[in-house]
Amino acid sequence: MTAVRVGLVGYGMAGRDIHAPLIRAAGLTMAAVATRNAERADAARAEHRVAVVPDLSAMLERDDIDVVVLASPSGVHADQVGQCVAARRPVVVDKPLAVDARSAAAAVAAAKAAGVPLTVFQNRRYDPEFATISHVLASGLVGQPFRAELRWERWRPVPRRRWREEAPWQEGGGIMLDLHTHLVDQAVLLFGPVVRVYAEVASRSTVSDDDAFLALHHGSGMLTHVGATSLSAAPGPRLRLLGREAAYLLATASGQEHALGDLADLDGHHGWLIRGADDREPVPAQHADPADFYRSVAAALAALDPQAAMPVDPRDAVHVLAVLDAARVSSATATVVDVVTPS
Repeated sequence: MTAVRVGLVGYGMAGRDIHAPLIRAAGLTMAAVATRNAERADAARAEHRVAVVPDLSAMLERDDIDVVVLASPSGVHADQVGQCVAARRPVVVDKPLAVDARSAAAAVAAAKAAGVPLTVFQNRRYDPEFATISHVLASGLVGQPFRAELRWERWRPVPRRRWREEAPWQEGGGIMLDLHTHLVDQAVLLFGPVVRVYAEVASRSTVSDDDAFLALHHGSGMLTHVGATSLSAAPGPRLRLLGREAAYLLATASGQEHALGDLADLDGHHGWLIRGADDREPVPAQHADPADFYRSVAAALAALDPQAAMPVDPRDAVHVLAVLDAARVSSATATVVDVVTPS
């Protein structure tokens, strides 16, 4: 089978450090990179020996691209998906698909109408820690679950000088469009769609939100607390799942800097099964390979129904953004808000 040829749009942190290594590890071919930054262009040529073009329009003029990967700033994702759809090019877009659910739903509808395969890069679905909590739930290790807490906390008292910190959320900035798109996506996969939300969202050190807590009420009856902040000098546990028979606790995870004392992971394990202060056992880590996302994309493009075979249904991303839309209203009004996902 001929390797799938990828056109990567954006060669900043996401494109260079996340997408490009996974694309190559999955066996796909980097055919071209789009960037206007001269230093990044030189790096792309040196690291991947690829053609470099200035922008998405130039990328879409090439005839050696099988799929476009958008690793560009979040605020332009929806418009760029529209360009790819108009050019009839399959597209992978980094999360979030758009800045709000209405724009995301419009992008999904346009891709469907044109018959253009579209998927969303929800790479945290492929983390070992997510595979492990999924195993804990499927195996009934905590008994009947009733509440889960998912955190992604950082200590950045001096904000970085990037669009993510300096742009308002309407232009793609903020921690909710960055980290809560992972946390809410995982919560929905584990416990089902969210029907209502209560939220507390703040902008403490940046233009957009940098500190947000969401209480998610799932249609299944499960309650999930998800939080992310850039201002936690003492990060809480990455994940805590409470059940009638036990609790599962993951003290830290990839991307976090601090473990919680003697609850740090052991080699080959992810987290602990705990039944009171004196009864705990390490939980073996489940295998997961982030490059499987791009292996699935390649397989989908060769399938009879590429859209159905894509690793992430883009409608999932619409629901996640509907939850975040409701969270912004909840925080502004100090009320519990129903989640309405555009069809």
